[in-house]
Amino acid sequence: MPSDKKPDAIALLKEDHRTVEALFKKFEAASGAAAKRKIAAQICLELTVHAQIEEEIFYPACEGKVEEDLIKEAYVEHDAAKVLIAEIEAGGPEDDFHDAKVKVLSEMIEHHVEEEEKRLEGMFSQARKAKLDMDALGDTLRARKEELTGSYKASGLPMPETATFGEVRL
Repeated sequence: MPSDKKPDAIALLKEDHRTVEALFKKFEAASGAAAKRKIAAQICLELTVHAQIEEEIFYPACEGKVEEDLIKEAYVEHDAAKVLIAEIEAGGPEDDFHDAKVKVLSEMIEHHVEEEEKRLEGMFSQARKAKLDMDALGDTLRARKEELTGSYKASGLPMPETATFGEVRL
């Protein structure tokens, strides 16, 4: 019998990771500027929303319960990704470095996901061991994700706000 249970916070964040991994593979296989532009825009949207819900909701919930260094590294990784996302959004497939920027973003995200999902010492594992209320967090993350996705689809992605770089100007 199917379950009506919604994914908890970690399951939701992992779903986001799998979605973006699939989009990066789709980008690599794509040919033609229009297809690449569309896939890159979807990658940028997904990552922008994902980073924002982690920074607004998940990481603060982990404060004091997960190794501080892991959280700090995650913020720095997000900030570096935001800068690349802004550059990808500002350009297009016709730019000399567009594909290289998407490739580097893919590699950065792959590393970031690995850090969060490490089986025993990753952020998600530590958060579970800390007995955070993952169901409640999942509901909050889901609602904010829906709100941000709708807003960004309507008005475009915001200029990046970074926790570690200060104001970013492109």
